[in-house]
Amino acid sequence: MPGPNPLLTASGEAILRSRIRVIEDWPQAGVAFQDLTGLMADPVSFALVIDAMSEALGAEQIDDVAGIDARGFPYGAVLARARGAGFVTLRKPGKLPGAVHSVDYALEYGATALEIHTHALGPGRRVALVDDVLATGGTAAAGVDLIRRTGAEVIAVLLVMEIPALGGRAVLEALGVNVHALLVS
Repeated sequence: MPGPNPLLTASGEAILRSRIRVIEDWPQAGVAFQDLTGLMADPVSFALVIDAMSEALGAEQIDDVAGIDARGFPYGAVLARARGAGFVTLRKPGKLPGAVHSVDYALEYGATALEIHTHALGPGRRVALVDDVLATGGTAAAGVDLIRRTGAEVIAVLLVMEIPALGGRAVLEALGVNVHALLVS
């Protein structure tokens, strides 16, 4: 297990962990789902997450924050506001009108796709990608692929929690992106 996260104090980490529920065998048998909705429901926890994500970016200049459907939306939108950046959504299939880039990918318990408007970003845009949990890395890797298809650059992938046993960090690092997770499960 990695050492303490320099982005959070011990008390900050304890506050966040106290707001997370683990739901066994959901959405299918053998999966221990990390329910982070309690972090958003509590203003102190929510602020800790946003502040730590912003700190992870340091002095990096970003133009946009891209949030992954759906739990990446609230974290990403508030982070974008805090950083003076735009917010872009990466959506599940059929949710975006007009021309989209689409990527199919595998989850630890199935397969799906992710889409972005073709006009959402573009060359020269510096983007932070945000989601809640890093498991196998499939969703975040699809997000990186989509952002790059627009010509934009992924500056960092920011996550609330990482599940190291599922290997997602290695998948993202192989793509050459910086990965910052606030908590390790």
